[in-house]
Amino acid sequence: MILEIAEIQIPPGQQAAFEAAIAQGIKTVVSQAQGFISARVQHGIESPERYILQIEWASLEDHTEGFRGSPLFPAWRAIVGPFFAQPPRVEHFEFVI
Repeated sequence: MILEIAEIQIPPGQQAAFEAAIAQGIKTVVSQAQGFISARVQHGIESPERYILQIEWASLEDHTEGFRGSPLFPAWRAIVGPFFAQPPRVEHFEFVI
């Protein structure tokens, strides 16, 4: 199992709209991808325009090749991309314990 962590920065005052959009995108698009397991979104307390998206994938390839190489990725970006103040920082992690 692989954990994708994306750090997302949005413009001030867009929290409610972004939270609705990311919930819709996960429910209607990302969750349809092969290898998708689960997703969580955290909101910054000290930095209210900062979000951390965590998605569990069955394999790295399910995210990097399967999802990103499919028509689902542009559909996802169409929903959440307009809220990005800058490109998200995305990294992948392996579970240790």
